Amino acid sequence: MNGGRRREASIAHVDLDAMFAAVEQRDKVSLRGRPVIVGGVAGRGVVATASYEARQYGARSAMPTAEARRRCPSGTAFLAPRFSAYRKTSEVVMAVLAGMSPLIEQVSIDEAYVDLAAAGRHDLSVAGVTALAEQIRSTIAAATGGVTASIGVGTSKLVAKIGSDLHKPNGLTVVAPGGEQALLRPLPITRLQGVGPATAERLRRAGLHTIGDLARVEPADLIDWFGQAHGASLHRLARAHDDRPVVGEREAKSVSAEETFDVDLTDRARLNTEIDLLATRVGGRLRAGGLSARTVTIKVRHHDFTTITRSATRAQPTDDPRLVAQFARRLLSDIDTSAGIRLLGVGATTLADFVQDDLFGATTAEPEPLEPSPAVVERPAATLDWRPGQDVRHDDHGPGWVWGSGRGRVTVRFEGPGTPPGPVRTFPVDDPALHPAEPPDWL
Repeated sequence: MNGGRRREASIAHVDLDAMFAAVEQRDKVSLRGRPVIVGGVAGRGVVATASYEARQYGARSAMPTAEARRRCPSGTAFLAPRFSAYRKTSEVVMAVLAGMSPLIEQVSIDEAYVDLAAAGRHDLSVAGVTALAEQIRSTIAAATGGVTASIGVGTSKLVAKIGSDLHKPNGLTVVAPGGEQALLRPLPITRLQGVGPATAERLRRAGLHTIGDLARVEPADLIDWFGQAHGASLHRLARAHDDRPVVGEREAKSVSAEETFDVDLTDRARLNTEIDLLATRVGGRLRAGGLSARTVTIKVRHHDFTTITRSATRAQPTDDPRLVAQFARRLLSDIDTSAGIRLLGVGATTLADFVQDDLFGATTAEPEPLEPSPAVVERPAATLDWRPGQDVRHDDHGPGWVWGSGRGRVTVRFEGPGTPPGPVRTFPVDDPALHPAEPPDWL
């Protein structure tokens, strides 16, 4: 190691390019080459991912959807997320990476670090890791039906992460050992992990704009400005000193779901229904991950953006959405909602990889299940909220996706990843021949 770095460029950071939008363009052939926004499609929604075509108009992640609509031209597709499709794509990518190294650290659904040295079989010269990274990129594109990845390779996580972001989309940056500071010096300070808006503003007031500027500051000054931990970290990272290992197992600490409403909600019955729907999502994620939880938390944001949380802990862990919903409802009952609720969330923490409810039954501390429990009762077809981008199947026309809906009607485009752009048809929202469907298979 040299200054907290490896001797070889053997850490890769793989980052899928605008993943949510890329998956939508893969599965919806008529959207290829067009601006696509994925996220909350209602008035208070925010952008989760903007395709590169949409970014040309200034759309970006975390921007209010209403602002993205003002910036993007007519013909831009605004779609609700399809997490099951993204998850499936992510699993394929992680399997590709696992074939390259036994040590993978997945940090989100669309990015991971790969320890190339852990495989013990790769040529770790600059030429060797460049060829290997090219192979990873091409294999990912082939395995996912065209979703691309940008890759950075370096002697540390810091350098690999920054490298993967430099030449997006479908880019590759390999930083040779010894070239780390030459890469970092001209970059803006916001490229460093841990430099958020507040830290960046404080540094700018001190006349520091690039990582090279920051690297010249004495550590005592940074510690005086930001405290021991943060100041010392900035000092190390600005000099490319990063010895963090690639960690293969990342323990999940929580599972949650939340919803922002178009209008502030005050009605208790409606809020309880939303609690039940959120609990269903949380329970599904727990079961998909083979997990259970003891602590249930709710998050409530009032009309004035005041946000509060409340938690309760069970005696035994559970993955049952009905029990999660019961606890969440009880927590909500102690909160004044008369002024209006703009956001509601349900979370589960204190996770375990086992469930005791089935062994011991409900404890005396638990209320009886609600009858019927809205957490597990499907909405009738007549009141389905057809979401833009949702996968559907029609008995006569086959598979397609929701183009839009309103005023009692839903418009569907019938096409898939391997078809030409398909026809558009409009139906009543309660058409018995139209059904929600699983994401199409791109393979």
